[in-house]
Amino acid sequence: MIINADLHIHSRFSGATSEKMTIETISKEAPRKGVNVVATGDCLHSGWMKEIKQCNVIDDGTFELNGTRFILSTEVEDQKRVHHLLYFPSFSAVYGFKERIKSKSKNLESDGRPNIDMNGEELAALAKDVDALIGGAHMFTPWTAMYAYYNSLKDCYGDLADYVSFAELGLSADTDFADKIQELHRLTFLTNSDSHSPHPVRLAREFNRFEVKDATFEQIKKAILRIGGNKPVLNVGLPPQEGKYHESACISCFTHYSLEEAQRRRWKCSCGKRIKKGVKDRINEIADYKEPRHPDHRPPYVHLIPLAEIITKAVGQHNPFTQTVNKRWNELISVFGSEINVLIDVDIEEIAKVTAPAITEAIQAFREKKVIIRPGGGGQYGVIELPEQEKNLLSLPLGPKDKQTSLLEY
Repeated sequence: MIINADLHIHSRFSGATSEKMTIETISKEAPRKGVNVVATGDCLHSGWMKEIKQCNVIDDGTFELNGTRFILSTEVEDQKRVHHLLYFPSFSAVYGFKERIKSKSKNLESDGRPNIDMNGEELAALAKDVDALIGGAHMFTPWTAMYAYYNSLKDCYGDLADYVSFAELGLSADTDFADKIQELHRLTFLTNSDSHSPHPVRLAREFNRFEVKDATFEQIKKAILRIGGNKPVLNVGLPPQEGKYHESACISCFTHYSLEEAQRRRWKCSCGKRIKKGVKDRINEIADYKEPRHPDHRPPYVHLIPLAEIITKAVGQHNPFTQTVNKRWNELISVFGSEINVLIDVDIEEIAKVTAPAITEAIQAFREKKVIIRPGGGGQYGVIELPEQEKNLLSLPLGPKDKQTSLLEY
């Protein structure tokens, strides 16, 4: 069977996260995006664990509510600020891991994403002890990623580097960027939302498509490890230019700089604030190849822009959180079932019957890869534009200039 899975979110118990991020809400919103499985996030937090236990038990590591499956996961920050993702096979594995780290964390019960005074190798050893999967979260993000502080998996995870089985690409990178680095070729790439809100512009803005025998933890684990015939068949995510750290830019005024100019300025903007190195420049620094070299197991990557963002531009709004945008988004989902269907699979003539011409034209522009983007950087997301709105911005490199490939083909 084929499933769509968003394997990195946060609960309302994490900092800077919406109070609406409850298990109940997530379970209802995920299908409207087109996602079958969600990783719980924050499973080390006792309050969130109580909510998780409201779900129906499928097996030791799999739970279900309102038709949405959940597997146990968390994100932790190590002693060097590097973020790691972990996926657990059972509640007992979570409790075993938690018992081992509780003396090393001061905020284990106050923040869903705890700080742990351990290094990557120590965390990987604990993960191995409880049979949990571990890998780097948003591997290239300049503030809290593995490649922000280390030049290799070995530098971060030491003798346990071979136990690491996946790398989360993050919003500012995609497969073409990451596969310039040879040591990542053996790893499965994950594309996840890292969502702090159930709003459709955040939840499942990136997701993975797996071929599995069932939507359970054990089957998803096999897909990540690529064993038993299980495997990832598609990575789906934002164009990397939309990520807020794609290019090197000032963290205050968001002026963008080339790597050479930033180095010449010693990473100080003309406004006096700091220039933060972007994901694109960091990858090119450590890349083994000028062009990506994809291993045979690497699935295709399809770029998706959240439907709410497309509607926002079509109706002349300034942000995707307005009532007007939400109304238009809900109208389309109520007819066609999920955001993926609207963006990719439904005939454009059918969409034209139920929404405004401007929205239909905007979706068509996305499908024909005519959407334009101003790259993000310095902590500011990239901005999409429709062709007639801005003619001098960077064209979005979604691939050949034909219609957007249907996800049904994978």
